Amino acid sequence: SAIKGFQHRSLRPVTSGSVSELKQVPTESHLIFTAETHNFPTGVAPFSGATTGTGGRIRDVQSVGRGGYCIAGTAGYSVGNLQIPGYDLPWEDKSFTYPSNFAPPLEILVEASNGASDYGNKFGEPLLCGFVRTFGLNDASGERKEWIKPIMFSGGIGSMEADMTEKLKPEPGHQIIKIGGPVYRIGVGGGSASSVEVQGDNKEELDFNAVQRGDAEMENKLNRVVRACLELGPKNPIVSIHDQGAGGNGNVLKELVEPVGGVIYADRFELGDPTINVLELWGAEYQENNALLCKKKDVDLLKSICKRERCPVNFVGEVTGTGKVVLALDESMKVTPFNLELDHVLGKMPQKVFKLERKSTLYKPIELPKALSIYQSLERVLRLPSVGSKRYLTNKVDRCVTGLVAQQQCVGPLHTPLADVAVTAISHFGYEGIASSIGEQPIKGLVNTAAGARMTVAEALSNLVFAGITELRDVKCSGNWMWAAKLPGEGAALFDACKAMCDLMSQLGIAIDGGKDSLSMAARVGKDTIKAPGTLVVSTYAPCPDVRRVVTPNFKAPSMGKQGIILFVDLSLGDSRLGGSALAQTFGQLGEESPDVHNATDLINAFNATQQLVKDGSILAGHDVSDGGLIVCLLEMCFAGICGMEVEVQHRQGKPLNILFAEEVGWVLEVIEGDVGHCMEVFKSHNVPVFTIGKTVGYGVKSKFGVIVNNACLESSVLPLMKMWEETSYRLELHQTIKSCADSEFQSLQNRTGPKYVLTFDPDDDKHIKDELVPVAVIREEGTNGDREMAAALIRAGFKVWDITMQDLVTGVATLDRFRGVIFPGGFSYADVLGSAKGWAASIIFNDQIREQFNKFFSRRDTFSFGTCNGCQLMALIGWIGSPITQGQKPDIMLEHNLSERFECRWSTIKIENSKAIMLKDMEGSIFGVWCSHGEGRFVFKDDTIYSQLVDDNLVALRYTDDNGEPTETYPMNPNGSIEGLAGVCSSDGRHLAMMPHPERCVQPFQCAYLPQSWIHFKKSPWEKMFRNAYEWCRKNKFDNVYY
Repeated sequence: SAIKGFQHRSLRPVTSGSVSELKQVPTESHLIFTAETHNFPTGVAPFSGATTGTGGRIRDVQSVGRGGYCIAGTAGYSVGNLQIPGYDLPWEDKSFTYPSNFAPPLEILVEASNGASDYGNKFGEPLLCGFVRTFGLNDASGERKEWIKPIMFSGGIGSMEADMTEKLKPEPGHQIIKIGGPVYRIGVGGGSASSVEVQGDNKEELDFNAVQRGDAEMENKLNRVVRACLELGPKNPIVSIHDQGAGGNGNVLKELVEPVGGVIYADRFELGDPTINVLELWGAEYQENNALLCKKKDVDLLKSICKRERCPVNFVGEVTGTGKVVLALDESMKVTPFNLELDHVLGKMPQKVFKLERKSTLYKPIELPKALSIYQSLERVLRLPSVGSKRYLTNKVDRCVTGLVAQQQCVGPLHTPLADVAVTAISHFGYEGIASSIGEQPIKGLVNTAAGARMTVAEALSNLVFAGITELRDVKCSGNWMWAAKLPGEGAALFDACKAMCDLMSQLGIAIDGGKDSLSMAARVGKDTIKAPGTLVVSTYAPCPDVRRVVTPNFKAPSMGKQGIILFVDLSLGDSRLGGSALAQTFGQLGEESPDVHNATDLINAFNATQQLVKDGSILAGHDVSDGGLIVCLLEMCFAGICGMEVEVQHRQGKPLNILFAEEVGWVLEVIEGDVGHCMEVFKSHNVPVFTIGKTVGYGVKSKFGVIVNNACLESSVLPLMKMWEETSYRLELHQTIKSCADSEFQSLQNRTGPKYVLTFDPDDDKHIKDELVPVAVIREEGTNGDREMAAALIRAGFKVWDITMQDLVTGVATLDRFRGVIFPGGFSYADVLGSAKGWAASIIFNDQIREQFNKFFSRRDTFSFGTCNGCQLMALIGWIGSPITQGQKPDIMLEHNLSERFECRWSTIKIENSKAIMLKDMEGSIFGVWCSHGEGRFVFKDDTIYSQLVDDNLVALRYTDDNGEPTETYPMNPNGSIEGLAGVCSSDGRHLAMMPHPERCVQPFQCAYLPQSWIHFKKSPWEKMFRNAYEWCRKNKFDNVYY
């Protein structure tokens, strides 16, 4: 799906597909969103199912038009009751049993999220928003509803060139090409296995054989080939491109040549396993593979691009014009296992008729304990996975790679996972971008199918509203349906949900323009058939003219020393319905009346009024009322802002618990006291019901949280409620990281105050002169994924930046002689299979010509180098920090696994030390935030004296600090456990700097995950200075009489 985008400046190679300078060029891009689910494979093999679900969706983005650019991802997980050992959640029925052919819900949630995260981390795609839902109970009629077959949802944000939107028609003579990984016996029968009416009716070995396996490094290489082709502009050799998914070659190659026809030769495929037979070759759903057409004259061009990126390419056939698809064993054509008319398989297929009947459902009113207090209700609701903290998900997934991220999940001084809208720029040199959000309300749908669909749309818009978009009518949506539609009553329920969604969208003036379905959402448990709750996931996406216009959900006024007023945009018309709510679920009930959208006009008006205030800067904070109701919305805003509040709800009548826990449509805003009048006037002019309900007060976790509703009162400090909200996440962390780190983060809540930033320089100092062309090489290896944002940061500072691959150096088409700087960006070279950067280092150390070239560059007095993350690990291994090394010698400095034993993505606070590093000149003593994103970032040393010597020689460049600005080894302030917070080291002369954090991903303020309100006036990020320092040093240091 795509919508009209923007004209903008973009980073492009001058000569794509070869050694080239990177420059800003004017272009026009349109905006892409795609979404799909990978439910069956994730239920059977959670990690592999989620990796391949993510990979398949990435290839959907790559395959739009004549190729697309991947930018970011979204994800969602719906599973059954978690039954976490040692953690009793009273609404989970301990008598429920689970089948052996599916992984249990806890394993699915942990391993599937690990898989999706790991794939995106290695490929280089940030994951920016999503959802989690757990559910399993007997409804009023005694029927068990639960996600035995889970939902693994994956969405993708991207862009496409305006002149590459349409695939060209296949013509006789066009070459049929497969790019990507070789053929393996994996994913055989995947599409059919996932479509069995009730999962569990198949043989278990067939289910496991049907699951694919993911290879993110191969996908990265595949992506680079597609991007290189696109960046050739009018010379793009891709005529048409399709991603390989369900059905394997037997499906994708038919689609590619339709309706003209083609011949495919089995012996031209690269086999990963020589025992594969032709049936398996034709049907296996092996991953990381796309099919494309190109003209004969472009074959050599495509080969050269693939060779440079080390991506396999197979020329497997040719378009014929016969209207048939023929699979031949070889060019002799003596044996043709497949020979069919395309019309018979893709042409005019007969219409299928479905006869659907509605099934009556029993509902019961909710019965809560008579003496149930607000606090007791919160003790349950805040621990429900759909309500509680998602820190266990955000900690382990990259949310900054690409350098295009303007809004991800985590906000506020404690990096609290709360934001519901994802916003990315489409270029490093402008503010145009795309905003996306998700809505899903399946539990309300169990009470009222149509209402659940309408509330799904409302939630998606309530999340999107806090990013400034062009206008509501530009919002487009992807609709994904997960339903047991083949079972009695469910097909009709699906119809009702679809009609309700379509009617509301028509009234709102928005539209569905894509989506997919998974209509076999039932599983066999013993003799019972357990249906999953019917689920609609609506993903919105819309043009965002200025990605800086985003309102985050953390209360801010107390940290500013100002008075914040809390406004409640309430679209409930006085209703407080608890059906399908988190409160009902935590007492093992559904209810008989769920929230609903009263009318589209109110939602339109509220959306437009709020958008006006977002764009004029009048709103400090905003958050939608969703799972958990109004009280959870308010609490979450306090948690993220580390502050308290005083609230009294007077405009609604009814029971206090209903008012506070009902999940009716609405959202909460914080505005400065002086802006209240303006905001109320805007809402009044749009006929929007808005109410002043309180104020934000105090700062710190011991601040008071007070709520009064119809004489019922709750008073508490923020800390105990915050710990309830974080506890389920903590319990899940115990299953995916080491206990000491999980304990440390959970216990640190009671002492956190938020970082105290210090600046010793002015980021907006405009004395920087860009009067010389200083060439630098950004060197990348297989699996590097942070090169483009690094190049952009260097270009902003004035450098002339070249894209150089290790393949370019090995083949001799490029050398380092002409460059003043060598930059090693982040990523996962060779997928870190031998350890971080070890494969990359070996390609330098054990190649005499390459080693000599690097040594020569290192010894020149007019050069500098910089490595971040994977580049830092490389510089340690080749001896560019610490003592020089020879073959077989152990380096002085090494980077080992984080103490948490997993990948960590954090917005960490660092202090810049007084060191010899030329890039950090005049920044000493500053304390501020930076992106960290790595799995092996812990500095270790060959012996104990080396670290002491680094300190004595002033070679320690940066340290992680705690909230008081002191170096720390405490997790999570120190994300990896390095001694005394060590984050970066320079060479003895200061010319070579290696650091684990990613300053190149936060050289602009919009890229920074958190900035104090007192810093929002800065036009530049503090991190831009280090790149300017490098440029200034090059201008002033020309010792070796090198001419450029």
